[in-house]
Amino acid sequence: MNVFERYSPFIQDYIYRSGWKSLRAVQNAAGDAIFNTDKNVLITASTASGKTEAAFFPILTLLSEDPSKTVGVLYIAPLKALINDQFGRLTELCEEEGIQVTRWHGDANQSAKRKLLKNPSGIIQITPESLESLLINKHMEIPSLFGDLRFVVIDEIHSLLRADRGLQTFCLIERLCRIASCNPRRIGLSATIGDPETAGLFLSAGSDRETLIPRFDGGKEVWRLSMEHFYNTPPQADEGKIVPAETPHTEQPTDDAPVAADPGIGYIFEHTKGKKCLVFTNSREECEAVCQQLRQYCEANREPDRFLIHHGNLSASYRESAEEEMKDDDSFMSVCATATLELGIDIGRLERAFQIDAPFTVSGFLQRLGRTGRRGDPAEMWFVMREDHQEARAMLPDSIPWYLIQGISLVQLYIEERFVEPPRMGRMPFSLLYHQTLSTLASHGEMTPAELASRVLTLSAFDNISKEDYKELLLHLISTDHINKTENGGLILGLSGERIVNNYKFYAVFRENIEYTVRSGSEQLGTIVKPPPVGDKIAIAGRVWVVEEVDHQRHEVFCTLVKGNVPAYFGDVAGDIHTHILERMYKVLCENTIYPYLMPHAVCRLADARETFKKSLMSSRPLVHLGGNMWSLFPWIGTYSFLALERFLKIRCGKKLGLKGLQSSRPYYMQFTMQASESEFYEIVCNEVAADFDPLTLVYPNEIPVFEKYDEYLPAELIRKGFAYGVLDLNGMKDRVLTWKKFI
Repeated sequence: MNVFERYSPFIQDYIYRSGWKSLRAVQNAAGDAIFNTDKNVLITASTASGKTEAAFFPILTLLSEDPSKTVGVLYIAPLKALINDQFGRLTELCEEEGIQVTRWHGDANQSAKRKLLKNPSGIIQITPESLESLLINKHMEIPSLFGDLRFVVIDEIHSLLRADRGLQTFCLIERLCRIASCNPRRIGLSATIGDPETAGLFLSAGSDRETLIPRFDGGKEVWRLSMEHFYNTPPQADEGKIVPAETPHTEQPTDDAPVAADPGIGYIFEHTKGKKCLVFTNSREECEAVCQQLRQYCEANREPDRFLIHHGNLSASYRESAEEEMKDDDSFMSVCATATLELGIDIGRLERAFQIDAPFTVSGFLQRLGRTGRRGDPAEMWFVMREDHQEARAMLPDSIPWYLIQGISLVQLYIEERFVEPPRMGRMPFSLLYHQTLSTLASHGEMTPAELASRVLTLSAFDNISKEDYKELLLHLISTDHINKTENGGLILGLSGERIVNNYKFYAVFRENIEYTVRSGSEQLGTIVKPPPVGDKIAIAGRVWVVEEVDHQRHEVFCTLVKGNVPAYFGDVAGDIHTHILERMYKVLCENTIYPYLMPHAVCRLADARETFKKSLMSSRPLVHLGGNMWSLFPWIGTYSFLALERFLKIRCGKKLGLKGLQSSRPYYMQFTMQASESEFYEIVCNEVAADFDPLTLVYPNEIPVFEKYDEYLPAELIRKGFAYGVLDLNGMKDRVLTWKKFI
């Protein structure tokens, strides 16, 4: 079909006004799927390929031809910033046709929300947390708001495939459809789906429609990549060595870092002047530290400050100011950022992204790379890998540059296999089950146990949870006053449950630390965890502040700007690294390839690591003798398999091996002392893993492994079961251990 001719006239006019000469392949393919079927559709295409338009051009055409009597499109995005960005684009697109676009999140305009409630129509843009709030607090309005809902568009769906937040999103969609008696089509959008078929099953879960995945030629991807390694103090890895002639060299710097600057941060400073760049870090603490240093380098060079900062603990004003500055094509500011700028916010024409150390996932690498390369230019990323020199007495595992090897692995996996992490399936999300149970009671009021189970346990997220487990949960919640039983035998929220539901943080299912709002005069800077005493310093918004007052009751910190350096702390960041990444890291160390994107220091550091790898016999076997009774184990498995192996060795093999002092650098290696010989290790471990054992035996006696946000409110046995069966990857661990039989 001719998709352009099928579009409504106002869409065609928009395309002409925008100066498009033709539709892109993704827009033709998506248009065909949306116009000519009634299936769910998963649209996967590279960043800046026009996925949003590919979905909305046909959706808005269908809405204009047959207007919905209520809200017609529910657009769900993982970040408020993404909603704010898309709001402007959709409003411009819909204005001529008079289709209403409404943002619905915590920072959005209240009068626009009231207007929508009075006259439901058009498109509503919302985060999962705000949708949860809507279902609880506007329960009676749901049928009138969504009774004729035609489409649910889920943007950046890959970000929802591996955690409770994604399962929560689909619970909410199912609950909304049941309450409003509607059956909308689901449209998923993503640039980084590695297993489209599995993601398609995830998208369709709980609906009666199959998922169609349009196939099309997306064209050739062109990247500019470089990866350099820095020791934090001289000498660098290539000093006094001959670097292969084909190794690329960095372009001439446009600025000079101060004398004695941190080499890696100085390198970023030198190559960002006169350019608009993003500097990605893997934690908010590192983001603050890097921004502090870069600003100090500006000051030392007597240059204007050219660095902004963006992460989830900053106030909305700081984040939005950075976003607006980056949209200005005449700006040469750079932003230090975390994953908050990883997703599809349009921040104008970026020249390059820097990545400090390796991201945890291929998906994260692709998303960050995809922030650049818009408007016809190739995507460009410069990796900056940093480490300290090893002490003379350092153990073998410390001599491997893990981040450098991981970065190479991420790049190679996508280039060679188009691998991206698949959804995490087969979990037992008891924490989410608690959350959705309380949310459902808060929405509906009194219900019989059978009614409650029919509304909650039948949601697709809970397919692996039995009626017996749910009964155990409800009895426990009654005993702890989270739920009360009425005289009629019905169930309602108890006082403890009401306290939890009435806290605004209830809407989110991801874990949060207790945060303190940081203020300087009238300015809100953001939030921190564990405020220091009065007189001490804190780091936030890329600057250093001295604490003047701490109000523990209201969770507020008042401070004044000062000079200096101080580490920030915003809570723990967990890495979820897939087994395939570790396997490719092993291969990186085994092979002799000099990857074309490696710069001189990195080439020499990789050569050193490969030599260590071969000489130490790490290449030939996973267990390496460090001397005496000390051993190191390199299993080359992902985070959750590694966690299972740690526990398996301690709990099931510890006595037989004479194992002591096991310490891990997860998921790369573990070190321990043991009385057993190398051959005995392999024999004992392989025999134990081949034996039939209950996964619950990998939970320590009396341990209650609280892992998810609401685990603390669950009965102990369900916490243990959810951890053993849903968190630990036993199958991955067993498969790897059984390959060690050849060493017996």
